[in-house]
Amino acid sequence: MTDPQIAIMMLGLFILVVLLGFPIAFTLIAMGLGFGYYAYFDPLRMKTLFDNRIFDLFVQNTFSVMSNDVLVAVPLFLFMGYVVERANIVNRLFFSFQLAARHLPGSMAVAALATCAVFATATGIIGAVVTLMGMLAFPAMLEAKYDVKFASGVICAGGCLGILIPPSIMLIVYAAIAEISPLRLYAAALFPGLMLAGFYMIYVVTRATINPKLAPKPEVVDVTIGHVAYELLTSFIPLAVLIMSVLGAILMGLATPAEAAAVGAAGGLVLAVLYRSLTWERLKEAVYLTAKTSAMVCWLFVGSWTFASVFSYLGGHDIIKDWFLHLDVGTVGFLVLAQTIIFLLGWPLEWTEIIIIFVPIFLPLLEHFQVEPVFFGMLVALNLQTSFLTPPMAMAAYYLKGVAPPHVQLMQIFSGIMPYLAIVIFSMVLLYNFPGIALFLPEYFFGPG
Repeated sequence: MTDPQIAIMMLGLFILVVLLGFPIAFTLIAMGLGFGYYAYFDPLRMKTLFDNRIFDLFVQNTFSVMSNDVLVAVPLFLFMGYVVERANIVNRLFFSFQLAARHLPGSMAVAALATCAVFATATGIIGAVVTLMGMLAFPAMLEAKYDVKFASGVICAGGCLGILIPPSIMLIVYAAIAEISPLRLYAAALFPGLMLAGFYMIYVVTRATINPKLAPKPEVVDVTIGHVAYELLTSFIPLAVLIMSVLGAILMGLATPAEAAAVGAAGGLVLAVLYRSLTWERLKEAVYLTAKTSAMVCWLFVGSWTFASVFSYLGGHDIIKDWFLHLDVGTVGFLVLAQTIIFLLGWPLEWTEIIIIFVPIFLPLLEHFQVEPVFFGMLVALNLQTSFLTPPMAMAAYYLKGVAPPHVQLMQIFSGIMPYLAIVIFSMVLLYNFPGIALFLPEYFFGPG
């Protein structure tokens, strides 16, 4: 077999092993070292078993990841998210939004989506948002006689917004892989994220208006505007100030993402103190979860960079690049084909594998097809919503099923998700035809890319 054929076998074997359930980070490392040992094997240099350049590459990649300035923001944003998650803010936020939207059709669903959008912005942790909203808003909607499928779709789709709306961990990972500024990515993601959340709300209100049985209107609580304002002031405003301080400092160039994340983490602690929810146990749990998730991200990077280096050295990237070039599909065809592949990968894989392993395969082709890396990143970020929403893996559905009442079936959750997949695809088409949705803010704040 030739080296390029071995590279393709390496990629196929990786997908097979992941589908069998092996840990992704260690699978990447093992396959990178195993195939790398063959790729860098030099009998003239061999004195001992470990005289192979793959081990030097692995050590170098490990050091590069652990000292990457961009990735410093990951544990800080995670810590901010876990602290806010445990500060008991979500229930107050949902209640205040519910009061504010009480006259709208499907008011509880609208309130749930608004809460998901704000909370996702504060945490960026998909599992946490879906799980918490599944325990808080989902039972409330079922108690109000909401259709199970309708309510399930709201929670799952809204909970996934954190992968797109800044400060998204995914955007930091993409910035590190594509070697572009996370500042531009954060600016680019703001409008698409709000647009997608807005489309979700429009869909919910429209469906509830056409078929009121899906979301029966609860009895309107007789509350004054002052009471609503007070609830919003004490629940939404403090969290909004924290979020806008973090994002504003980044977009205005006053702080790097890591510096802003540090301020956000400190602000999350202050909020927890103000809400009287900061305990030693909760703080220990937040630190533990931050360390656990950060370690996973870092070792994924180490494994993926080692894997990608060997894959490229064997000629795998060249085969894929030549295949795309021989297709002669043009820019539109390249984007459609690339996004279709990413969409299909979302069925069996999570966003981490897709963004770290497969997206780098497309990055060298962007210059040839004259695609802006930031714009491509926004299409990928929108597309990756589907990795949490597309059966059979649809992790958002499994998160919700884990906390849902026993009578809620997984197939009902899958069915409720489907309309939101269509909305995501529509948003991608809209973004492609009007790239200014993503590129206006980066060009306004930082000039042409």
